This record gives sequence, C-alpha cells and structure tokens, in this order.
Amino acid sequence: MALAPGRLLVHRVVTIDGPAGAGKSTVARLLAERLGWRFLDTGAMYRVVTLAALRGEVALDDPEALDRLAARLEAAFPPGRALLGGEDVSQAIRDVAVTRASRFIADCAAVRARLVAWQRAFADAADVVTEGRDQGTVVFPDAARKFFVTASEVERARRRHRELQAKGSDTTFEAVLADQQARDARDASRAIAPMKPADDAETVDTTGLTIDQVVDLLHRKVLPSP
Repeated sequence: MALAPGRLLVHRVVTIDGPAGAGKSTVARLLAERLGWRFLDTGAMYRVVTLAALRGEVALDDPEALDRLAARLEAAFPPGRALLGGEDVSQAIRDVAVTRASRFIADCAAVRARLVAWQRAFADAADVVTEGRDQGTVVFPDAARKFFVTASEVERARRRHRELQAKGSDTTFEAVLADQQARDARDASRAIAPMKPADDAETVDTTGLTIDQVVDLLHRKVLPSP
C-alpha cells in the first residue's frame, strides 16, 4: 500500500530522525520547548496501536486485523501523554513487551499509512518538532529543517542500559546491545520507509555530547542568530 503523498506545509516543521538510543526523543522534546512549538512523539503513536493489539489479542502478523484495529482506535496525544480510549497509557506503552512487539506495527503498510495521516494532521495545528525514523524522508519531505541524530553503537546501548537499570531492570549491557543491533538492522532494511537520513538532512553525532549541548546546537541551526 502506498504511503500518503507529501503536501505543502502550512506550519513550520523540524524533523529529527535516527536510531534508537541516539537521544532524539529527548532532544526533540526539549527543542520544541525551547522554540515554543509542539512536540510530536511518533513512537508513542506506534506504541499505542501495539498496546491495543496486545490487549485485544490481535494477531501481530495479520495486517488486515491490525488495520481494522487502528481504524477504530480512539487515541489522543496531549503534551507529554498518550491516551487510549480516554485512559492514560503513557507508562504502559513503554513496557518492554510493547517495545518488542511494535516492530509488527511499523512493518504493517496499512497501519503505517494511517499513522502518517495522524502525524500530518498533528502538524497541521501548529509548528512542530517531530522525531522518528521516517519523518524527513516520508512524512514531512518539505520540512523546514531536517536532522538525522545518531551516536556510536556502544554509546547508544549504554544510554539504553542506564535507562533500563533506572527502571529496575536487570537486563545486561550485552543483551541491550544485541537487541539494539537487531533493531537497527530491521529498521534499515524495512521495505516500507526504512530508517535513513533524508537527502537534505544534516547528520548530528551526539557521541560525547550532553543533551543540553545537542539542543543548543540544533536550536542555533533552526533559529540562527541575526
């Protein structure tokens, strides 16, 4: 199923794509706050559909069933939150089981097309900083600025491992690294909207940089001093 085509943007959009663990979600959220724009967490959208599928025991390898599920979902994404049928699922969608199952949603062409429409509708309402893996290449090809935020493989795994430890997980660094490598390979080789920098995106390597340093850097690039 072909993805919805791009369209002329009414509001300004900055896209931040990149692999897991690069810090793009935190950077995008803080950059949006700095600019006074809205933050679009596309990963939350995929996770909400995934959570609904797991709760409804929908077969994750059945594209038609997943599309029917997505078509009837009542989801909303107020600042910093994710709602499913009015329930706040902001924490539930970060569960490890949801993370691992979300790849099925990302690989479903029909559901992905619906989520692209959700994302574009979100950006129709205000200036937006959005993060994901296909924002600059597929969803917002006419974005004002595009960045591909990355970091070394080891650095990204260390960040994720620290996050999981802080949540009480006893997962080893080696397991996190292996999971990340598998995810990177899937994202890069996906038939639909593979993860890659847009041709006009600027790559930003965050290895060795603090979050504040990265936000400062992108802010200067989006709104350069006169």
